[in-house]
Amino acid sequence: MVKAVIFDMDGVIFDSEKLYRKHWMITAEEYGIPQEVMRELCNLIAGATKERNEKLMKSRFGEDFDYMAFREKTMTRMDQDILENGVELKPYVVELLEYLKKNQYRIGLATSTQKERAQRNLLNAGVLEYFDEIVYGGMVANGKPAPDIYLMACEKLGVLPEDAIGIEDSINGVKSSFAAGLQTIMVIDLIEPTKEIDPMTHHIFTSLKEVQELLMQE
Repeated sequence: MVKAVIFDMDGVIFDSEKLYRKHWMITAEEYGIPQEVMRELCNLIAGATKERNEKLMKSRFGEDFDYMAFREKTMTRMDQDILENGVELKPYVVELLEYLKKNQYRIGLATSTQKERAQRNLLNAGVLEYFDEIVYGGMVANGKPAPDIYLMACEKLGVLPEDAIGIEDSINGVKSSFAAGLQTIMVIDLIEPTKEIDPMTHHIFTSLKEVQELLMQE
């Protein structure tokens, strides 16, 4: 029996992955990284921690590659973009959150984004109050795709992993939720599901509306 739903944030709650990609690509161009290479890397870094992504980028471009400077340029530009233009909620987010509250599900958030940035965006979008518990980036020893963040979210919510649904849009996120033992749903954003993660997903949807429809069948 499902007692809790735990969301990823970027690409699930917010239509922000397109902003990340936009600014990753701009920075990549400044560094002379071919666009096709950066597009491939975007699929690999989505949802993961900055520490894991640093290792990935150094493995691709060498130990001298200053990923943290690369990341800082990207995030500063993206934060300014959001400050000036805002960031849109994904379709049906509020409707699903309202349904979950009304039906007394526990609601969690498990995001690799650091607390200050995530909290600010959630507050500005008017959805922060829906979440009973939030685990931010840096709160666990091992970020996605390790299971730590979902295990902590379940512990804070007071539910067993098998009684929770994890909603993700990235490969790293799906691996994390699955490894933690949650019923894992991938809601497709920019990344298409792969053969590797097909066995890790209970459902693959194109909209959060389908998540509510699934819960209504219980």
